[in-house]
Amino acid sequence: MVKKTIKKKIEKKAEKPSAKPKEYFFGIGRRKTARAKIKIYPEGKGEIVFNKKPIFQYFPTLQLQKVVLDPLSVLGFEKKFDVAGALSGGGISAQARAASLGIARALVLSNPDHKTVLKKQGFLTRDARKKERKKPGLKRARRAPQWQKR
Repeated sequence: MVKKTIKKKIEKKAEKPSAKPKEYFFGIGRRKTARAKIKIYPEGKGEIVFNKKPIFQYFPTLQLQKVVLDPLSVLGFEKKFDVAGALSGGGISAQARAASLGIARALVLSNPDHKTVLKKQGFLTRDARKKERKKPGLKRARRAPQWQKR
């Protein structure tokens, strides 16, 4: 009984024609501990989705939305590309900066002529600042224990 249902499911999956995947350009952005895996689809309608949520829902403030959309708006591509991203780690601000870098890198892959404009505006520069590790004998990275006379 169970084997028949499994065979039917497998046959149904095999019958479906595999849809041709959309062509996309991929870019990875990083900031502190945040990572953004970005796919931009040419000939889109301007839909921007992060972790299966629209941008205005994932990034609630206009400032963070602007940070993410800046590489697209500099080139005038707000409505020409669809953007899908998987964000992880870090905080919401670091994720926004990482997404911005990922979008800029994907745009350069789509057309290498965009590199000069994006580089001049600073969108292709990775912010390499990270939290410094804790050293032995200290309370934090550099904070020494309070000195006591007695």
